Amino acid sequence: MRRILIVAALAALCAAQPTSRGGIDRSTLDPTCKPCTGFYRYATGGWTDKNPIPADQARWGTFDELDEANMERERTILDASSTPGVTGDQKRLGDFYSACMNTSAIDAAGAKPLQPILDRIAAIGSRQELVAFLVSLETVGGVAPASIGGIADTDNAEQTITHIAAGGLSLPDRDYYFRDDAATRKIRDEFSKHVANMSRLAGDTPEQAEAAAKTVFDFESALAQSTLKAAARRDPAQVHHKMSFAQLKELAPAYDWDAAFKLLNVPTSVTIDVAQPEFMKTFNRQLESGPIETWKTWLRWRVVNNRAPYLSKPFNDEWFHFNSTVLSGVTEQRPRWKICVAASDFMLGDALGRLYIQKYFPPESQKRVAQMIANLRAALGEELAAADWLTPETRKNALAKLASFDARIGGTVKFRDYSGVQVSRAGYAAAVESAELDTRLFDLAKIGKPVDRTEWSMTPPTVNAYYSPARNSITFPAGILQFPFFEADADDAVNYGAIGAVIGHEMSHGFDDEGSKYDAKGNLKNWWTDQDRANFEKRAACVTNQFETTDVGGGLHHNGKLVTGEAMGDLNGLRMAYLAYHKSLGGKPAPVIDGFTGDQRFFLAIARVWAQNQREEAKRRQLETNPHPLAKYRVNSTLENMPEFHAAFGCKQGDAMVRPAAQQCRLW
Repeated sequence: MRRILIVAALAALCAAQPTSRGGIDRSTLDPTCKPCTGFYRYATGGWTDKNPIPADQARWGTFDELDEANMERERTILDASSTPGVTGDQKRLGDFYSACMNTSAIDAAGAKPLQPILDRIAAIGSRQELVAFLVSLETVGGVAPASIGGIADTDNAEQTITHIAAGGLSLPDRDYYFRDDAATRKIRDEFSKHVANMSRLAGDTPEQAEAAAKTVFDFESALAQSTLKAAARRDPAQVHHKMSFAQLKELAPAYDWDAAFKLLNVPTSVTIDVAQPEFMKTFNRQLESGPIETWKTWLRWRVVNNRAPYLSKPFNDEWFHFNSTVLSGVTEQRPRWKICVAASDFMLGDALGRLYIQKYFPPESQKRVAQMIANLRAALGEELAAADWLTPETRKNALAKLASFDARIGGTVKFRDYSGVQVSRAGYAAAVESAELDTRLFDLAKIGKPVDRTEWSMTPPTVNAYYSPARNSITFPAGILQFPFFEADADDAVNYGAIGAVIGHEMSHGFDDEGSKYDAKGNLKNWWTDQDRANFEKRAACVTNQFETTDVGGGLHHNGKLVTGEAMGDLNGLRMAYLAYHKSLGGKPAPVIDGFTGDQRFFLAIARVWAQNQREEAKRRQLETNPHPLAKYRVNSTLENMPEFHAAFGCKQGDAMVRPAAQQCRLW
């Protein structure tokens, strides 16, 4: 009977039936491709053929469509906030957006907003003055090689301790400084041109600019040499090193930690977590013996590059050319209003997010998503309880962690106050600096205090979601809880296949290669028996191997260890969503809608989520730096492991979408 339904559903592709709300639009499909041969193409080919990448985008997909729709919604809010009569943070929000849109004032200012800090760099004449300037940069964040911040204590996730982060690299990742393939060499050549161009804009002669480019690259190469690789940074054991303030000073004595902690009002009695001690040793050596003129050249570059997006058109254009055209293949800048919407969301996200939720995220959506989360939690609980490879002790710990998941939906319950941000519609660069300083001080003030679990690290309009190991929380902003990911009154199969898979993905991060090392309270603690951990690693290795051995075109492959966590999230999350979908049916058969069975609509929905075209430059950059697999393989490589998918579309052993049974990956 099931086989008859499958055949009938596939034949119905040729019939002219209307698409129901939340159903499947057959114009997005490519019926010339068989589902069992290449499901991604079958499920998204019609859409990708009709949706070329806009000139101002590195990729174009369903996520981007929703992001654009949300930008239109945010623009409505920002336009209303820019009118007379509004007060408080809404007025501040409108003024910030208006300052960003005031390109005549921005262009008239030219490089003037940079001049005070460039004069300070030029005046550095001794190593002591160099260190003092680096200390002053702590109020900015993201410019100097090392910076002070806060982080949850890995042994007591309820407390915020001090964190010392490693940075200082201007290329996307440390390997860009060393790889010898033609594409990377070209990027390095373009980077040198970029540094030289920025230096000329800041007032250097052509000769000075050329020399600056070489100095900057050599300096950053030395920093990169001791920077951990991207895959290594996914291992908590390699990025958490706790010590006292005295030990920090011993690790890097050339830096004035006393002055830095005093400037930021950070208590020295609180435990310190250093992300990369070897990097700190390199930082210290550069402070002790690196030529002062080299430091000044590099600092001048970092400050100019950091501020370029907020300056006049020549700076902005040069920044865009390297960061968007060279690195991602984008040929046109976005319209100014979109740039300003994104900046407003980034700088004053809670002020904008509060208004977004009020206008675009009704209570019924919150309730429906909460019910879906409950069903997925139950499905994962049943899988954990039935996992015969887990010993009772580990199973008990896993179930306790699942039960402790803090599910957050829509937006925070405690929005920030931005009264410390000073904004003038005639001074955009100054408004940005004020907003950044306010956020920096807001974050630093948490050190030594209990963790505030109401805080979010994404704004409400964001089209994304996340799991926090330290808080053991799953978070779904209102921005992603929109069509086509979710509709409160849509077909269950489509909702569970789309947003349900996202929910399951984030839940699964609690048990991936990284999240599984944290316990129910968010502490970095081994709660596995040795035998269970070994079995877990074997199952994770199946995913790693699958992605490492799959050719994604041109002989390129994913870095298996880098993408294992996200790929596990996709596989386990989709399975949990599938089980939760069937739980939602309450034992009743799913209806056939748009010619598809419930299971078929479920799997078509997840593919629709990842419908995407991507530029080759952006694809290569993602493979080299991003822990998320390419969109096509988030669908195909996941479904190759799922017997439920194979049954839904009548796939069999030997079909491209079916891995040999002995090689199919599964965690629970």
